[in-house]
Amino acid sequence: MVSRVIPVDPFDLVVFGATGDLANRKILPGLYRRFFAGQIPEKSKIIGAARSEMDIEAFRAQARAAITDHVGKAKQVPAQIEAFLRVLDYVAIDAQGDAGWDELAAKVDCARVNAFYFSVAPALFGPLAERLHRYQMAGPEARIVVEKPFGRDLATARALNATLAAHFDEHQIYRIDHYLGKETVQNLMAVRFANILFEPLWNAQYVDHVQITVAETVGVGGRGSYYDKSGAMRDMVQNHMMQLLCLIAMEPPYHFDPDAVRDEKLKVIRALQPVQPADIVRGQYLAHRHCADEGALRGYLEDVENPNSRTESYIALKCHIANWRWQGTPFYLRTGKRLRARTSEIAITFRQPPHSIFDETDASWRENVLVIRLQPNEGMNLKVMIKEPGPGGMRLVQVPLDMSFAEALGEDGADIPDAYERLIMDVIRGNQTLFMRGDEVEAAWAWTDPVIAGWDERGERPQPYDSGSSGPEDALMLMHRDGRRWREIRE
Repeated sequence: MVSRVIPVDPFDLVVFGATGDLANRKILPGLYRRFFAGQIPEKSKIIGAARSEMDIEAFRAQARAAITDHVGKAKQVPAQIEAFLRVLDYVAIDAQGDAGWDELAAKVDCARVNAFYFSVAPALFGPLAERLHRYQMAGPEARIVVEKPFGRDLATARALNATLAAHFDEHQIYRIDHYLGKETVQNLMAVRFANILFEPLWNAQYVDHVQITVAETVGVGGRGSYYDKSGAMRDMVQNHMMQLLCLIAMEPPYHFDPDAVRDEKLKVIRALQPVQPADIVRGQYLAHRHCADEGALRGYLEDVENPNSRTESYIALKCHIANWRWQGTPFYLRTGKRLRARTSEIAITFRQPPHSIFDETDASWRENVLVIRLQPNEGMNLKVMIKEPGPGGMRLVQVPLDMSFAEALGEDGADIPDAYERLIMDVIRGNQTLFMRGDEVEAAWAWTDPVIAGWDERGERPQPYDSGSSGPEDALMLMHRDGRRWREIRE
């Protein structure tokens, strides 16, 4: 199966923070892959903008190194790389001053689509938006792309939204969450709404519970000072996991249209019930004493250089959605650093048949589970019951119906674009379906803030857990007391 590549019209893209880590790991390699695929016309212009004083050739050398480090060898074709580098330009700029802005304005063609990617600290979002407006680059075809965090609470999120809205309309603001660009996340909508097989069963009558897991093997690394002011709740639950929850739980939109989809997601967030203290478990990873990796010898408190830190590197919680579709079906969310394996998945566990005609004593074997794997090895897996082959009566066994994208779609179809590639192209096309709207962000913080305020008032310390484990012991009890268990964390 060969995927279709639909070229876009020539455009101008300005990447603020073009010398930073995100630009080198994701943005520039992703843009090259889209150029290699024939989606980006050679008449387009990609302009790097940053504080660093460098000429165009130095920036192109940086981009070449990024392609070498982060693009597969099969796509490192010298002629294509040279053609891509000719699309690049560079301007040294002061985000909070006036230096470089006249030069940048002269390079941007406001007669065609121009996008401005804010790959910078959130404190610079406002100054950049204001200067784009002042230097007349905030025209009707302008779009701005802003990275998370979108504030750190409801008050700061509202202030940020107001700042951006002072210079750009909502349809020009693209709040990017790379999780929504993953192929499997989008396939979740296709599975639900394009197949009669699942949607009639997608409710509390047939779904026992839902688990969403985002596990990482790494610690906070060099992000210690930032992460200690954030924690797993702000860094992962409030945005990435909230978006996954919305896509699972939302009602069918009237059309696959940006605002129709985001309207339904907003209804889910507003229907989330307050989380009770007994339904939350927070943890901090300990040092891994038996690991040869020097970095793993440090625990969370050492990594953030704050022995009194009460910030969580792990969180597990149980949520309920107060609507007709999901009343009584719990959603279990967990995410953490330094866990057993790197994996992200959504598991929908269906209820057992109301009556079994087979002589089976282990009821857990009768559960059908739909697993959507986000990483690694993107794909879907449906566990069903069949008869165990061989003579000797009717013995049931659970087997997976497995759809790995790499196997099901063949070599060409398995060459799945990175999430950033897809999302940047959506910005150029003007498609906001996979981007968060301002009221979504504020609603998510309105639900999150009381949870954080609650444990701050109680003065709770996160529970320690061993690096390389599945998290704190109390997280197991969160499920066990409901007669359920977490899925094993494994790649």
